[in-house]
Parts: sequence; C-alpha cells; structure tokens
Amino acid sequence: MKLHELRREYLQGGLRREQLTSDPIVQFEHWMQQAIDAEVPDPTAMVVATVDAKGQPSQRIVLLKQVDEQGFVFFTNIHSRKAKAITDNQQVSVHFPWYMLERQVIIQGKASLLERDAVEAYFDSRPPQSRLAAWASAQSEVIPSREHLLAQYEVAKNQYKGSIPVPDFWGGYRIVPTEIEFWQGGEHRLHDRFRYTFHDDQWVIDRLSP
Repeated sequence: MKLHELRREYLQGGLRREQLTSDPIVQFEHWMQQAIDAEVPDPTAMVVATVDAKGQPSQRIVLLKQVDEQGFVFFTNIHSRKAKAITDNQQVSVHFPWYMLERQVIIQGKASLLERDAVEAYFDSRPPQSRLAAWASAQSEVIPSREHLLAQYEVAKNQYKGSIPVPDFWGGYRIVPTEIEFWQGGEHRLHDRFRYTFHDDQWVIDRLSP
C-alpha cells in the first residue's frame, strides 16, 4: 500500500464567519441536523478522549444522547475505563468526525456525573435488550470468552422477566464545554476553522489557521 499517495481535495464548501451563530451550541445543533438530513452514518457518534491518573490518554466512541445549553450528555458503565479516568481527571476532549460532509467538531470541556433521575429516565427509555446488556457487561473488565458474555446476558434475562431496574453501576456524564471548534474542509488544504472559547461569561470566536 502506498498510503502517501492517498489524497483528495475537499470541495463541499467553505465556512465564513457570517455563517456562524453567536452561540456554539446553536451552531452545533445546526450542523448536527444537517448531518442527520444528509444521512451521515451514526451522526451522534463521538470520540471521547480521557487521560488517567498516570497521564495515559485513551479514546473510544460513544453516542451523544442529549445536547443543550448545559452541555453534551452520554451514558456508560461508571466502573468502565473511561469513567475511572474521568474520576481522576475531569478534563476531556470530544470529536465528531463527519467525513461525508468534510466536517469536524472538536470540543474541550469538563465531565461530571449526571443526576440519578436523569440516568433512570434515559435507562427506562432504552429497548429491553439494551437494558439487559447493561446488566450483563462488566465493561472494560477481562472476560474469558464471548460465550461467558452471552451466558451473563441469559442470567440477566432470566432474572428480570418484568421490570428491568437500573444497575447501580450504570450512569451518565455531562460535558460542559469551554472550547468548541468547527472545521470545514477546504480546497488545497486551506481548511476553515473557527474556535469558540468561553471567556467572562460569553463566547469569543476566533478563526484558526489550518
């Protein structure tokens, strides 16, 4: 493979300051809706990067489940690797890679645990199979085989034939952003990048060099 020969131009359009809203959350919602309308696969998929107590960064893809002026919300096992890292260091980075639209959104912020009533409300909205899977998976822990995982799922299915309660180890996080960057691919690698930074109770917009 000659990876150095793989290249293409980004020609879907630029991004100008006059196209931006003053509020990055409104701008994000606008881009998210465009990604949904364009049928981008898994438009809510976001890479969440954390750093643990030893300074080791790690990344994984989770699904955005809510966004508003309070921040960006996702759910997970609170004993998972990502959750342990957030306990040690609440500073996280989030990346939405919308390749089809030649766009990226990069978010820096602080993650904190969601209120329990919000966790319970979302958990109860999930399909029964997903709720049972939460019980079956000791996320990030070593297991002997896939058969073991399936067996744990069967245990949960037999135990909870009616109402499926929320596990104590299942929760969610809200990421409160301090910086949000909108990236639009441009011809000749002259990409358009705009960064919103929160200063003195307001968002400041800067254009960044590509």
